[in-house]
Amino acid sequence: MISTLLVANRGEIACRVFRTCRELGIATVAVYSDADASALHVREADAAVRLPGAAPSDTYLRGDLIVKAALAAGADAVHPGYGFLSENAEFARAVTDAGLVWIGPPPSAIEAMASKTRAKELMGGAPLADVTADDLPVLVKAAAGGGGRGMRIVRSLDELPGELEAARAEALSAFGDGEVFIEPYVENGRHVEVQVLADAYGTVWALGTRDCSLQRRHQKVIEESPAPGLPAELVASLHESAVTAARAVGYRGAGTVEFLISPAGRAHFLEMNTRLQVEHPVTEAVFGLDLVALQLRVAEGSRLPATPPEARGHAVEARLYAEDPATGWTPQTGVLRALDVRVFPTHPPLNVGGGTPHTPAGPALRAGGRVADGLGPVAGGPALRAGESGAVPGGQAGHGSVLPADGPSGAAAGGGPAAGGPALRADDSGASPGGRAGLGPALRADGPVDDGPGGVAAAGHDLVHAAPWLRVDAGYAAGDSIGVHYDPMIAKVIAWAPTRDAAVRLLAQALRRARVHGPVTNRALLVRSLEHPDFTGARLDTGFYERHLDALTAPADGERYAAIAAAVADAAARPGAWRNLHSQPQVKGYGEHEVRYRRTRGGGFELVDEPGVRVVDARPDRVRLEIDGIVRPFDVTDHGDGYVHIDSPTGAHALAVRPRFTDPQDRAEPGSLLAPMPGTVVRVGDGLAAGAKVTQGQPLVWLEAMKMEHRILAPASGILTALHAVPGRQVEVGALLAVVNEVTAEATQEEDTAS
Repeated sequence: MISTLLVANRGEIACRVFRTCRELGIATVAVYSDADASALHVREADAAVRLPGAAPSDTYLRGDLIVKAALAAGADAVHPGYGFLSENAEFARAVTDAGLVWIGPPPSAIEAMASKTRAKELMGGAPLADVTADDLPVLVKAAAGGGGRGMRIVRSLDELPGELEAARAEALSAFGDGEVFIEPYVENGRHVEVQVLADAYGTVWALGTRDCSLQRRHQKVIEESPAPGLPAELVASLHESAVTAARAVGYRGAGTVEFLISPAGRAHFLEMNTRLQVEHPVTEAVFGLDLVALQLRVAEGSRLPATPPEARGHAVEARLYAEDPATGWTPQTGVLRALDVRVFPTHPPLNVGGGTPHTPAGPALRAGGRVADGLGPVAGGPALRAGESGAVPGGQAGHGSVLPADGPSGAAAGGGPAAGGPALRADDSGASPGGRAGLGPALRADGPVDDGPGGVAAAGHDLVHAAPWLRVDAGYAAGDSIGVHYDPMIAKVIAWAPTRDAAVRLLAQALRRARVHGPVTNRALLVRSLEHPDFTGARLDTGFYERHLDALTAPADGERYAAIAAAVADAAARPGAWRNLHSQPQVKGYGEHEVRYRRTRGGGFELVDEPGVRVVDARPDRVRLEIDGIVRPFDVTDHGDGYVHIDSPTGAHALAVRPRFTDPQDRAEPGSLLAPMPGTVVRVGDGLAAGAKVTQGQPLVWLEAMKMEHRILAPASGILTALHAVPGRQVEVGALLAVVNEVTAEATQEEDTAS
């Protein structure tokens, strides 16, 4: 039996594994880099061991240090999470050689499948050797690891050498392995995968399908289960192929077999990921399982039942990133000021026989309650007492806690009381034992059901009455800093409902109403993606963002009204006297907007030159505006960092507070190339120096941030008059990298004539 588990990872996956360990009574150990010293996963662990340094190559990719940490902390097992060393056979062997339990497949299976080149050979395919023009487009791909790193689409033979070099460098930085290969690139295909779970006794489960077609930079953004619209015979074929792949290598534990489905419906094997996937919660949701708990039980030698439980309903997951999709998906850094994801189900879950319906992998929600899963208190807001509308107090909603609108919060069976409320028996109204089938007694709509062998319950949904629910897996909480060294994912938000339409609607609404303050995020893009006709109509393929990005990142409607609300809220926080004489209006600037207003005799506000808009009432934190006859509320928050955050039911805005006077030193020289993000200069163009001629679009500087390379291109043809970027130098956002003085075509022609 495992008693203490070290997670060889960071962020939300470490927090996710810790949550299951708490439910199973397993002590937890975190490892952390210097950059992660105060990170959420460190705070949530029972013990933590420092890995000196910040770069992944010095910390989370040092298997020797992680094994030493496990032994020093008294751990008897190691869970690799995903990314980093999760698909490294040498690390798996080092763990087992040290006498520790490895939560993953045998090293031989990792060797067979974690290298995508060897996996393709095993599955009857092979990478391209000599690429010709007839093979284009092709995909350069890292042989180890995943997450879109070390991948490049190549449409021209001239681009191939440079993209191979860039892919190798990125793969080496992310996974410690610079091997890459080339394969045909299927245009507008669907990325569909099958979750497998195997024990040591020959049982292999195929747990449905997931569609992960919405991707940026080959990294998934929105995932769902089951993959919509696939013919039954294709699903059966994918399941068979996935099980065959697992059996072929003697697989054990959780893994994923990925396919690309061509527009003609042909399935192409992509790879097998020998680890847990980021998107595993959607599978947990529809099957009512805890895959981490099952990984642990399989590693302890438990058997799986012959067949998995039946899938029910639909689940959709969205990845919330600190990045700006409108500027090339550039990662963003800074302090996360607030993270509050709220959901208000339209009706409570059916409660017959003293229990709750099956609520896989997450909490049951009551009307009027809101739950934050895995965050502790809802980030950015106070802990609430049991019975109050709001966050599960201090609690882990993923532990099965219930926050009724009219009663005490529930408890996780076998896991202690939900924070802030008394423990409830399984027959008490409001109890949600275990929260996940497979961790505690799963409850059907008509009463309790015993766990099956190995702790896998076969409970099902009452799809007519089951309430939709929301789950949040986060790696950050309010007050945490998002840095430059690691992936910019803040959290995953998952919605389950009886139907796809209901799950998509719930997720979009929850994201729209979420309070996410701090660095720029992709939240607005996620909402627009979920509501796009192609997505709601299940017309999915990997070219979705290439086609629709401009529309999805267009300036949001209502920003003007947000600026008005911000200006009036600021005025409400600064008491002023009404004047009998008609005075000049007060002026306040936010972003691109300038707002003019006057105070009125009754203590209100009169807007100037804002036809159709009237201030109904105003407080420093909340303003109601009547817009064309409709009253709308705006919540206004100023964290004192130069931005004001305005949240409303129709969307959210973060507007820079404009100073009354501009500092001349803030004006950049024409042609200045500024760092779009903090990061490390990894290289500059060959032969570049001040005085060199450059052409428009020429790569000048390569920055690495959050394990991704970003090229800084010449904005115009001209002369490089300054080059401040030096390989190895850390730069902050806005740092001056180079200056290019544009040279017009006429000037170039005159110079050529003179020479």
